Amino acid sequence: MISRRDYLKLCMAAGTGAMFRPSLLWADEQPGALITRPIPSSGQQLPVVGLGSSATFSSAASGADIDALKQVFRALVEQGGAVFDTAPSYGESEAVAGRIVNELNISDKVFWATKLNVAGFGGGKADIEQAKAQIEASFKAIDKPVIDLIQVHNLGDLPTQLPLLKALRDEKRIRYMGVTTTFPRQYDQLENVMRDEPLDFIGVDYAIDNRVMEERILPLAADRGIAVLVYAPFGRNRLWSLVKGHEVPDWVAELGIRSWGQFFLKFVISHPAVTCATPATSRARNMVDNMGAAFGDLPDTGMRNRMAQYIESL
Repeated sequence: MISRRDYLKLCMAAGTGAMFRPSLLWADEQPGALITRPIPSSGQQLPVVGLGSSATFSSAASGADIDALKQVFRALVEQGGAVFDTAPSYGESEAVAGRIVNELNISDKVFWATKLNVAGFGGGKADIEQAKAQIEASFKAIDKPVIDLIQVHNLGDLPTQLPLLKALRDEKRIRYMGVTTTFPRQYDQLENVMRDEPLDFIGVDYAIDNRVMEERILPLAADRGIAVLVYAPFGRNRLWSLVKGHEVPDWVAELGIRSWGQFFLKFVISHPAVTCATPATSRARNMVDNMGAAFGDLPDTGMRNRMAQYIESL
């Protein structure tokens, strides 16, 4: 066995087409069991860290780094992860990812979460047909009869799109439905939809330096029994810029935190209303590191406050 640090170095040095089994390389260092959370509407357990497909993943999918993305998916499932979040608007991400999971024969191990984002206004026939076409394209991408989750992207044209998802759920073509937004101007609307509609999921932005969700949205999700996918848990690039040149503080080692990525993720997933955080990456070594946050202890309220105060002090 080699250490995880040495494994990450090997990943950096290896070619992108190299095969690896990260769970075997540092299984001896994993502290405790994989942390999972239930989907309130069903009780199905999901690992608390997954994979997003915007940003760097989308760039790789649109370029020539398909082998690198295969390594990312291998790392995800080898470490016990499952949730993959994508959207038709993320360039080639959905189509490329669908091809990858089928080539790797891991589609049954991936919780496939995509979105519907044909945002017309008025629910005309053209909008409805366009939305239906996008849904069918998503089914074609993953090549499965049932998609785990489809969410209305950024609350786009809910009168047109939400009924389509309700129908798909009733027909059992999708298991879960929800809505997403990462725009503060839509938070009030999000609250209203959460109260008025039978949602299984929401997808929102939440990070240690962006805790607005703690005020109303996350408590409401807990009250309403709605699962929460967290987007941008690294504050997009804000947090990386903030901690540049700083070492991870020693006092978080008791939580099994060994990197800034794990620091940020542990904070996010320690909120009891959060079901899964889905940071995007196009690098297997980052996927392995991210999944490390899904093991070990989570910070309690006191530690969460200390972590937040530390970031605020930088």
